[in-house]
Amino acid sequence: MQAPLGPHEPRADHPVWKALSHYIVGPEDAALSFVERLARENGWRRDHAERVFEEYRRFCFLAVTAGHVVTPSDPVDQAWHLHLAYTRDYWERFCPQVLGRPLHHGPTAGGAAEQHRFFLQYTETLRSYERAFGPPPADLWPDAGRRLTQDHKARRVHPRDAFIVPRRHAGIAAALFGLAIVAGSLGVMLLGSG
Repeated sequence: MQAPLGPHEPRADHPVWKALSHYIVGPEDAALSFVERLARENGWRRDHAERVFEEYRRFCFLAVTAGHVVTPSDPVDQAWHLHLAYTRDYWERFCPQVLGRPLHHGPTAGGAAEQHRFFLQYTETLRSYERAFGPPPADLWPDAGRRLTQDHKARRVHPRDAFIVPRRHAGIAAALFGLAIVAGSLGVMLLGSG
């Protein structure tokens, strides 16, 4: 393990950061890039997936330099899961050539003790992030309470199996549904009276 990053050490000069900043997952000439696949598999816009990939790079940097076990945010964890699917790239190129060591993914074993351990690890990860990069973006790195009590409830839903209405559009969808019911009721009443 490399020595922890000092509070005044310039990140741009760190060899792991230099390697990470130029690293691209998988073949560079792939018809579907890693970021495009990340966006597609998570239902994200490309610009959001690009931000998540940048945060994944930062997470990997912390994993090597923070001096403690780090825990990713949910979006960063999605990037890590996908990267692990690129097994040859991850184990034969990324870990040895970019990070300089293996980076294993260890899921929770469940239970209150594990919840507490991950809460502490995630909180410490956020502190280390702030020391290295400044305040983390809240939409990609929520506080530990949300990360460990809400984010794990997320589920993948295929659009063929369900109607998916983003919460920000739920009011509009409910109003349109209500109007459709009223219009249908009026139509039935008009047909019944005629």
